[in-house]
Amino acid sequence: MASGDFCSPGEGMEILQQVCSKQLPPCNLSEEDLLQNPYFSKLLLGLSQHMDESGLSLTLAKEQAQAWKEVRLHKTTWLRSEILQRVIQELLVDYYVKTQDTNLTSEDKKFHETLEQRLLVTELTRLLGPSQEREMPPLLGLEKADLLELMPSSEDFVWMRARLPLDVEEQLKKKCFTLLCYHDPNSDSDSETLKAAKVWKLAEVLVGEKQQCQDAKSQQKEQTVLLEKKSATYSQVLLRCLALLQRLLQEHRLKTQSELDRINAQYLEIKCSAMILKLRMEELKILSDTYTAEKVEVHRLIRDRLEGAIRLQEQDMEKSRQVLSTYEVLGEEFDRLVKEYTQLKQAAENKRWALREFNKACR
Repeated sequence: MASGDFCSPGEGMEILQQVCSKQLPPCNLSEEDLLQNPYFSKLLLGLSQHMDESGLSLTLAKEQAQAWKEVRLHKTTWLRSEILQRVIQELLVDYYVKTQDTNLTSEDKKFHETLEQRLLVTELTRLLGPSQEREMPPLLGLEKADLLELMPSSEDFVWMRARLPLDVEEQLKKKCFTLLCYHDPNSDSDSETLKAAKVWKLAEVLVGEKQQCQDAKSQQKEQTVLLEKKSATYSQVLLRCLALLQRLLQEHRLKTQSELDRINAQYLEIKCSAMILKLRMEELKILSDTYTAEKVEVHRLIRDRLEGAIRLQEQDMEKSRQVLSTYEVLGEEFDRLVKEYTQLKQAAENKRWALREFNKACR
C-alpha cells in the first residue's frame, strides 16, 4: 500500500501491528484510534518506508553496515595475529613443562630456545622504540643495537622459521579437536581422520546454531512485544470491568440493602428461637436421664411426709402461740414458754428449708 493511500481500519490495524513489532516502538492502537486519527496511521506507514528493521533510516543503516564490515575485517586480522601469538606462547609453555622429559631431542631444545630468544629480543626492541623519537634516556642505557646482538644466528632463525608452521599447525589441530570434543563429546572416540572431517564442518555447524539462537531471540522479542500489547489490553479491560462493578454497587446495592437486612434479621431471629428450643430440649433430656420414674416416686413420698410434718409443726406452733398469748403476762413461766416456742419455730423453719431444697431438686 502506498503511503499516500488511506487504509481501512482492519487492514490498517494489521499493517501497523507488523510495522510496530519490527520497526517502530510498541504502539497499542485500537480500531477507535485509527478511526479518530486517520492521518496518524498514514504517518506511521510513511515512516516505515524510510526505516529498516532496527529503526534506523536507510542511509544510516547502510553506513552502519559498512562500518561493521570494516570492524569485522580489522577484528579478523587482529584475531589471526593474536591466535598465532598465543599458540607460540603455548608452545613455549609446553616445552618448559616437558623439560623434565628425557625424550626431548637436541633439535627440540634448539628450536624452542631459538624461538624464545627471537620473541624476547623482538619484544624488548619494540619496547625501546625508535631512538630518534625518544626524548628520555633509554631504559638501563640499552640501545636497539645492543639487543640485536642477542638475536639468534641467521641459520638457526631460518631453520626455526621453517619448522614453526608445522608445530603451529599441530598445536592448532589439537585445539580444534579439543573444541570438537567439547561441542560433541561423542567425537572423543573417533579416529583422527573423522575428527578432521568433523572439524572442517564445525564452523558451519556453529554458524547454524548461532543463527538459531538469533532467530530464537528475535522470536522472543516479538513475543515480548505481543505480551506487552496483550497486557495493556487486559489492563484496559480490567479497568472497564472495575468501573462497571462500581456502577452496579452504587446503583443496585443501596436499593436492595434494606430488604437484605430485613431477611437477615428474620433469619437470625428464627435461628435464635431454634437455638433456644434446642437448649431447652437438651435440658429436658439431661433431666430425664438424671431422674427416673422410681426416683420421682420416692421424692414424691418424701415430699408428702415433709409437708405432713410441716403441717403438724405449724399446728403445734399455733397452739404454742395461743398459749403464749394467754400466758404472756406471766414471768418465768412466760420465758420458758418463749424458749419452747422458739425451738418449735426453728424446727419448722428447718423443715421448710428441706422441703424447698427438695422441690428444687425435683424440678
